[in-house]
Amino acid sequence: MSTAAPAPSFLQKVRQTPFWVQIVGGLVLGLLLGYVARVQDVSWLTTTLDTIGKTFVQLLKLAVPPLVFTAIVVSVANLRNVTNAARLAGRTLLWFLITSLIAVGVGLGLGLLTDPGKGASLSTEGLKAPKDPGTWVDFLTGIIPTNIADAFLEVNVLQIVFLGVVVGAAILKIGEKAEPVRKLSESILDLTQTALWWVIRLAPLGTLGLIGKSVAKYGWDLLGPFATLTIDIYVGCAIVLFGVYSLLLRFAAGLNPVNFFRGAWPAIQLAFVSRSSVGTLPVTRRVTERLGVPSEYASFAVPFGATTKMDGCASIYPSLAAIFVAQVYGIDLGIGDYLLIAFVSVIGSAATAGLTGAIVMLTLTLSTLGLPLEGVGLLLAIDPILDMIRTATNVAGQSVVPILVAAREKTLDLTAYNNPTGDLLTEDAPREKVAVAA
Repeated sequence: MSTAAPAPSFLQKVRQTPFWVQIVGGLVLGLLLGYVARVQDVSWLTTTLDTIGKTFVQLLKLAVPPLVFTAIVVSVANLRNVTNAARLAGRTLLWFLITSLIAVGVGLGLGLLTDPGKGASLSTEGLKAPKDPGTWVDFLTGIIPTNIADAFLEVNVLQIVFLGVVVGAAILKIGEKAEPVRKLSESILDLTQTALWWVIRLAPLGTLGLIGKSVAKYGWDLLGPFATLTIDIYVGCAIVLFGVYSLLLRFAAGLNPVNFFRGAWPAIQLAFVSRSSVGTLPVTRRVTERLGVPSEYASFAVPFGATTKMDGCASIYPSLAAIFVAQVYGIDLGIGDYLLIAFVSVIGSAATAGLTGAIVMLTLTLSTLGLPLEGVGLLLAIDPILDMIRTATNVAGQSVVPILVAAREKTLDLTAYNNPTGDLLTEDAPREKVAVAA
């Protein structure tokens, strides 16, 4: 006599639910709770949502120093296993620059068409410039740490990247004698990514807190004076994310862009709620490999992109924000200024370094143009809302470029690309790695 299997518990049902559904559920519930907290003025609910969101982001940030350092060390050291490594690195950087230039063009075009700062009716009285405004000298000298421990303790990602590149290059130079260091770095990277993966499993809860806190704290009141700028940034990022990247995949690589979004959506989604390219790094790398990019190349290109490839934060945002600040202060910009914005955005993108927010890049742009640095203060309150779409665009670009390069180098696994796995929690099915022509 057979007995019926016990009904799955609530927790088991949640675990069996696709990860993207969990994220969407957290998003919807967060919006509802945030709305209730704001309309009914429920202070304890606002505090709870804020605490949940902050804790999730803090857990992501906790892994940043070891994750970035070991990822860069291992990716550089493993270039010895990549055929034509120098050419791959050069083409990766070239596509980073090309897509950044297109993105800043989109941002400038929208800014010139919509005039986001005109009629904003914002008071600039009492605003203060940042204590440490970004300059090119600060950027260049800040790459090299004065104290190795401080670079890690203060989570200066740019300096950590520099140290990682130096150590990785030294491992390449020394060769066999440095093999224990490379293996140790790989082990630490695996440990960090495993621990971070546990944090990522909490993303639905983190989404609930982050979105709920934003709604409870800001509502729609804050968006009034910044409405045009906010719309511009979301539209600009959407054009790059869904338009430019799709066209590049189709015409530069001969690929179906729909398959890219099906496979990369978990990383884009997590980036939107976490606002951290570096925190999303393990997911970005995983979806990129699932989309057919050889793991040896992905292990270099994705960490490199997570710290330097910022189409949202370093291209679209500073171009629109600079126009916004100039118009609020009544300053006219000329053709030379727009060209300078494009130059700063393309060359200075590493200054954002994959952390939440793009304040460094904005101050670098404003100081280069000679615009009032007090303008940064205008945008601080709205920054979390803007940063969500910026980071999602960043992460999508960090996955698109390795796919483009791999496809053009004829090393992309088309079978994997054309059959993407959209659920982050499913295990990869064993498959043979086959280098095929794109």
